[in-house]
Amino acid sequence: MNASATWKPTENSPQEYDSLSDSNHTVHLDAGPGHAAGPSPMELVLMGLCGCTSVDVTSILKKKREPITGLTVSAVAEQAAEFPRVFTHIQLIYRVSGNVSHKALEDAVQLSKSRYCSVSRMLDKTATIEHVLEFEKPLARESSKPA
Repeated sequence: MNASATWKPTENSPQEYDSLSDSNHTVHLDAGPGHAAGPSPMELVLMGLCGCTSVDVTSILKKKREPITGLTVSAVAEQAAEFPRVFTHIQLIYRVSGNVSHKALEDAVQLSKSRYCSVSRMLDKTATIEHVLEFEKPLARESSKPA
C-alpha cells in the first residue's frame, strides 16, 4: 500500500495538504487552526477507525442474517497533552437500526475489535477503546383507522 501528502499552502491556511491513496483517491487535509478546509490528519485517523469497524460489523451482521437496516459509528477521543499527541482514550458509539439482536451486535463488535479491524489494533497500542451499543427503536406505525 502506498500514499502521499503534498503540501498545498494557501494564504488563509499555511498547513493544507492533498493526500493521495494508492487507489487514486484524494483527501484534502488542513492541519491549521479550525481545520476549515478539511479534516486534520488525526481526525482522518479517527474517521478511518469508524469506517473500518463499520465495514466489519455490517459484514458480520449480514453474514449472521441479522436484519440490520442502518449503522452509524461515532467516535469521541482524547489525546495526550504532550507531543506526540497520540489518542489515549477512544469511545466508539455504535448506533444500529433494524431488529438486530443485542448478542449479535455485541459479538460483531467484539470480532471487529479482536480479529478484523486493523485500525483498531494499531490504535489500541496507545489508547483504551470503549464500545457503546445503541439501538434505534423503530418508529411506531401510524394507524390507518379513523379516530
